Order: sequence, then structure tokens, then C-alpha cells
Amino acid sequence: MGMRGSVNMPPVVKNLLIVNVIVFLAQTILPLPLREGLLEYGALHFWKYEHFFPYQIFTYMFMHADIGHLFFNMFALWMFGRVIEYDLGSRRFLLYYLVCGMGAGLIQLGVQGIEWGVLAVQGVSPQSLSMLRILYSTTIGASGAVFGILLAYGMIHPNNIIMLMFPPIALKAKWFVVIYGAVELFAGVAGTGGTVAHFAHLGGMLFGWMLLRYWRKKRDIYY
Repeated sequence: MGMRGSVNMPPVVKNLLIVNVIVFLAQTILPLPLREGLLEYGALHFWKYEHFFPYQIFTYMFMHADIGHLFFNMFALWMFGRVIEYDLGSRRFLLYYLVCGMGAGLIQLGVQGIEWGVLAVQGVSPQSLSMLRILYSTTIGASGAVFGILLAYGMIHPNNIIMLMFPPIALKAKWFVVIYGAVELFAGVAGTGGTVAHFAHLGGMLFGWMLLRYWRKKRDIYY
């Protein structure tokens, strides 16, 4: 996808890109025991798992599953994040990015907790595949923070045109965000998309919306 206009690379976006690439290289080239340890202690685990630690709400967003996962998240961060960093200022943008990413992780844990509780009420054994899938699940990636950035772009620049690559159509940013959010909600409720954490994406958008509305109410930002 593309959009009209361009801006230079601001410092927070640049450093976030660097950090994510460095972490991915560590995930790729370190000896296997270190790579496994990085995933075990850096990824976000379900809170009933023995190696769940609260700091994983922060670290998980800098890890990625493969080069495609990294590329699409970093491409969206580069494309939309530059604009939003100039809109908000670097300090506020960094706070926004982290709040969206950590909020996405909290929503993911909350959804997993609800799924676990429903299965437990139904009398499903903790050793069943359904329960073990939740227990041993891992969440990684900057997608939650990136979805928060997409939400911010749609709110601050609602009438800017985004040119999609597939399908090749032009959409106003506000409709792009609405459609993307609706697709994520449908996919999350329907359970489609395999290992994609759809509710984490929605969580990033939700926390981003709340923070932007808070700043607007305080008159720290205008849009």
C-alpha cells in the first residue's frame, strides 16, 4: 500500500526499526540454546505458564516469527509512524507506541484468560489440547503497536488517501482503519487466521484510541 506525501525519518521510528532488526538478527544467528532462551523469556506467555513474567508485556513486541512478519510490521511502522511521530512529537509518539504495544499484550492475555475460564467451566481437562494450546501459546511481534499507529493515522488524517496494493484501490484513511478493524474483529470472533493474534491487534487500536482521546481532552493534541 502507499500514501500521498512523504516525510524524513524521525528519531524514534528510526531507532525502533534498528532495535527490531537487531533483535530479529539475534533470534536468527545466535546459537540454538540462546535463541530458544530468548523466545522462552522474551515472548509473551499465558499467565498460567511457568515462564510467564510481567516484563514480557514489553519485550514481546520487539520479537518476530520470521522475515515476512518483521518486514510487514516495520514497513507499516516506517510508512505511517513517520507521520504520526511528527504529529505527536518524538516523546509522545514513543509513549503512544509502547502503550499500544503493551495494551495489545494485555488484551491478548485477557482473551486467553476468558477462553481458559470458559473451558474450565465446561469441565474440559487441563491436559486437553484446547487447554494446552492456551497454556503453551506465545505472542510476539510489533503488530499491536503498529495497529495503534494505523488507528492514529486514521484519526489525525482521516481524509488522506491510502493506495492499497491488493486490491489496487484508493481509500480514505478513516475507511481503511474502519474496514481493517472490522476484519480483525470478525477474524478474532470467528477464530480464523491460524496463529494470528487478532484481538491483540484490536487491543493496540483500543489503547491507542483511549490515549488519543485523553490527550485531545487535555488539549495536548488537536485533530
